[in-house]
Amino acid sequence: MKACILGCGGPVLTLRERAFFREADPYGFILFERNCHAPDQLRALVADLRETVGRRAPVLVDQEGGRVQRLGPPVWRRYPPAGLFGILMEESVPVAVELAGLTARLIANDLRNGPDIDVNCAPVLDLRVDGAHGIIGDRAFSGEADRVALLGTCWIKGLKAGGVVPVMKHLPGHGRARCDSHLSLPVIDTPAEELVYDDFMTFRMVGGQHPGLPGMTGHLLFTGIDPHLPVTLSPMLLEQLIRGYIGLTGLLISDDLSMQALEGPLADRAAAACRAGCDVALHCNGRLEEMESVADAVPVLADAALERAVALMADAEALRTGAEQVDVRELEEKIAASVRNLHDV
Repeated sequence: MKACILGCGGPVLTLRERAFFREADPYGFILFERNCHAPDQLRALVADLRETVGRRAPVLVDQEGGRVQRLGPPVWRRYPPAGLFGILMEESVPVAVELAGLTARLIANDLRNGPDIDVNCAPVLDLRVDGAHGIIGDRAFSGEADRVALLGTCWIKGLKAGGVVPVMKHLPGHGRARCDSHLSLPVIDTPAEELVYDDFMTFRMVGGQHPGLPGMTGHLLFTGIDPHLPVTLSPMLLEQLIRGYIGLTGLLISDDLSMQALEGPLADRAAAACRAGCDVALHCNGRLEEMESVADAVPVLADAALERAVALMADAEALRTGAEQVDVRELEEKIAASVRNLHDV
């Protein structure tokens, strides 16, 4: 297995894509709106992706709710942004916590019981910071670390109960970014002493409660820690901060390498990310020529990275086989009851 996760161009695989995936053998795949048109189509695409590599490869999606929801209306449900649950905490912490968990459980049902997607790139554990760029905004649960950690933990439990592996993002904290990392590199000048007890703390608290969870890096430059390299390419930040202080023991996935926060040829970005300590390089846009470049540049999974990759696959299988069966209507009624309870507070 090559140390990469790749996308595809549309709702069905082309002959060239099939041939490429068979040869490249990427660790896993990621889906976007362009791939998700209808339930039967999506389930067939997921099965075809796995068939190309001859195993049950992890299939990822970003299904956060709000602005970032790859399976969306009118075919799939519309979910609220994470920030709503933080707002609800102002009214009732127990109701907000219950609603967060039930919502994640319903999302897991959408992913597993139809298309057979087994990894959700959520929850977002970044803080919502006043004055920062809106790229995070209401994708964050709250601006307070303890509330983010509490609601994030509820989401993780809900996803797991439904048979889906969660991915914490964006390590070690994207909330202070003043630009969109899809377009340019955010530079964060906040002193490390402040970040350690604030932005980084959400990941440390959640990861400590759920050891082995995978995480995704953010393309961010922290001038007070490594003024030369963004997180995804920084051995210091990946090893000392993310693996060390935060304590991530699960698979570490880069954010999308095609984002413009990173410079240089894609092959160089992919190789540098893996050398720095990312276990797997992520490439999302589905452009075949770019995927070929990434696949050629990354190593075959080996040693600790291979162990973590295999562990994620084992966790996905265990969650899939042990997932609680749920009556969707009953789950929706529980959510409605929680909302009514909120109105009564």
